[in-house]
Amino acid sequence: MDTNKKTITVVGLGAGDLDQLPYGIYRTLKEARQLYLRTKEHPVVAQLASEGIALTSFDEVYEQHDGFEEVYAEIVERLFAKAEEAGSIVYAVPGHPLVAERTVQLLLAQGPKRGVQIEIGGGQSFIDPLFARLQIDPIEGFSLLDGTALAAHQVSPGLHTIIAQVYDAFVASDVKLTLMEVLPDDYVVTVATAVGVAGQERIESVPLYELDRIEHFGNLSLVYVPPTTDQTVLYRQFSYLKEIVAILRSPDGCPWDREQTHQSIRKNLIEETYEVLETIDDEDPEAMCEELGDLLMQIMLHSQMAAEDGYFTVDDVVAALNEKLVRRHPHVFGEKNANDSEEALANWQEIKAQEKAAKGIDVAAASRLSGIPRDLPALMYAYKLQKKAAEVGFDWDDIADVYKKVEEEYRELREASAEERAGELGDLLFAVVNLARFLKLDPEEALALTNNKFKKRFAYIERKLQEAGRTFEQTDLQEMDKWWEEAKHQTKGRE
Repeated sequence: MDTNKKTITVVGLGAGDLDQLPYGIYRTLKEARQLYLRTKEHPVVAQLASEGIALTSFDEVYEQHDGFEEVYAEIVERLFAKAEEAGSIVYAVPGHPLVAERTVQLLLAQGPKRGVQIEIGGGQSFIDPLFARLQIDPIEGFSLLDGTALAAHQVSPGLHTIIAQVYDAFVASDVKLTLMEVLPDDYVVTVATAVGVAGQERIESVPLYELDRIEHFGNLSLVYVPPTTDQTVLYRQFSYLKEIVAILRSPDGCPWDREQTHQSIRKNLIEETYEVLETIDDEDPEAMCEELGDLLMQIMLHSQMAAEDGYFTVDDVVAALNEKLVRRHPHVFGEKNANDSEEALANWQEIKAQEKAAKGIDVAAASRLSGIPRDLPALMYAYKLQKKAAEVGFDWDDIADVYKKVEEEYRELREASAEERAGELGDLLFAVVNLARFLKLDPEEALALTNNKFKKRFAYIERKLQEAGRTFEQTDLQEMDKWWEEAKHQTKGRE
């Protein structure tokens, strides 16, 4: 036996009193030369002390740090230092060493490189008595989460959820706010403290909004969230959206949805995109929320069709997007720096070029005008063409030359024959797009503003006709032009 081997033996104090402790664990505690406790706030500790066992706890460490991670890190450092001095120590934690015990995970991770062997003893976790007390069958599915680091995406409403390490009202408040992102404010949850400990057990069910008002939070407290099939909760789950779309496309689903192909709903994707843009222009958040949902539905349908053909799933879409976002933002997720948006864009473009090279695309041989989606609206397509050409110096030197080009194209359009007009009109529009670029304006947005302006002024004419009880057939251009000018004056300065 190697007597120089440094060892930390970790045992669990269980979830109840000394009578519930396995004899082997009790003997390890009783015979320990050096016994350390993460906390003395446990029913077994007082009983061990009454038997004359010398105990050293790390409770004072909690008061020296603001965060639990710093607390656990210091406890682990102290344990390694004690093992270095004594060669062999016993470390006791509440419950089971491998259930919701961060310090043990840190010991296991660091032990080999520190030259310290970590041996795990047994112990009863709080899960067994909790299941028995609340009559939960774990085969139905459950999740065990850490209350000190809870995130909304971890909460699965369809599972029994146990949130451990809810030590006090502050942690409970954070847990409450996180759960409220997933569940209704009045959803009933259960707080359980010292489950299975005679004379100390407290079980109390309250609406979620009252969670942090419970008075018996402590080291042995946890929160139980029962599963739900409430539609209002399920509607907020991405997994439920996937299920709905799959059902719609199934043999027992919707006949219309089953018949669709990528090509048949291609136009829907375009229409839904423009409807989202309209809500942005209208500054209507409620409508935007709805229209973004309609746009997402198109993505879900295309993904479901691809999944049925064995090409990819919506999870592949999300995975590819996540991977791309991380890869193209090394100044956020990596070691590169970007002090402003220009440097960030340069990083993005450099990585895009590397990606193309990795796919076997000869970037140097490709046209400098490549990479622009060919189905963009013509005005936007022209704008992007000109920007790419300008990047290599193919551009006007002065805005005065651009104005001259617009005037030249206008004259040529006026002088053009009927057969030439379409081409000359295109040249004029292309020159106007160039002017917009020099003025640092987006031509698509500028034209959209004018379209809205026209709609509002024309609506004024319609309103005046309604007030007069007349129709368009009962008026003339002169009267409509008068109302048009009235509308201009009324909205001047607001457009």
